[in-house]
Amino acid sequence: MANFEITRVHLEEDTANNKHDRGDFSLIDFNRAGVPLMELVTEPHTFKTDIEAADSASRFAKELQLILWYLGVSEANMEKGEMRVEANISVSDNIKAFELNQPVGLSGRMEAIAALGTKVEVKNLNSFKSVEKAIKYEVDRMIKLLESGKEEEIVQETRGWDESKQKTFSQRKKRIKS
Repeated sequence: MANFEITRVHLEEDTANNKHDRGDFSLIDFNRAGVPLMELVTEPHTFKTDIEAADSASRFAKELQLILWYLGVSEANMEKGEMRVEANISVSDNIKAFELNQPVGLSGRMEAIAALGTKVEVKNLNSFKSVEKAIKYEVDRMIKLLESGKEEEIVQETRGWDESKQKTFSQRKKRIKS
């Protein structure tokens, strides 16, 4: 599907549906709490541009939605919270990272993964356009920080997408295990 390798698929329990587009506050809908949900995780993939990354992620999500419809597993209506996308994004100028897309063997793959930059996860994207816009915004944000010498401001964290402001926002920092 859109040249992404699937790592694993597992079931989780939905906690709630967060609405962050209501102004300066968020609403939490617990109506879906406890409902089983499927999480599908892909292998890391590299792209040369933010547009290529955003288009590929959106295309993957569209193809997945069609498969879920066709199999009768779910209607996967993103606006109703039946399908969401969580994009993991990092930026690197290390050419080794691009070997992720090549058949380089396990040791080469591990080197390529190590060459990726600090990962940021943008959660709960609920439309294909949001997937595209959030990825483009986040890649641009990270590149600007790197180019201005502020690499330390790129931290492993969970971010959300604010549709009204057309930008990501920090939700929580990830704890790095030592």
